[in-house]
Amino acid sequence: MSEEKTYHNPVPTVDIIIEIDSRIVLIERRNPPHGWALPGGFVDYGESVETAARREAMEETGLELDDLRQFHVYSEPDRDPRQHTLSVVFIARGVGTPTASDDAANLRLADPDDPPTPLCFDHAQIIGDYLRHRGGAR
Repeated sequence: MSEEKTYHNPVPTVDIIIEIDSRIVLIERRNPPHGWALPGGFVDYGESVETAARREAMEETGLELDDLRQFHVYSEPDRDPRQHTLSVVFIARGVGTPTASDDAANLRLADPDDPPTPLCFDHAQIIGDYLRHRGGAR
């Protein structure tokens, strides 16, 4: 008789780099870990990552997303101090008036070259990669 294996898989999440003019939307997290972060969250069962990105953007910022495109996947086991997650990161243009709600205690339109601190998770790396991608890292 063989032992049954237990599998622990990373939890899927999404993060969205929402562009408004030359700035990006950052939220101040209401829940731990506290600090500034890209809008995003967990993918619900039965939901595509694209749908999750649109839902999380609306819940946290009140913005609809235009020109949603996948940017990169981040999966380092220690990227989230709560558990092993992997994040599908998107870039999109924000449509509407940004307003903090749901898990967002505050919201800021930030210059990606000079974001507020502290940034949560691996979001400093994501923003740095975004800047290199668009050719704007200084």
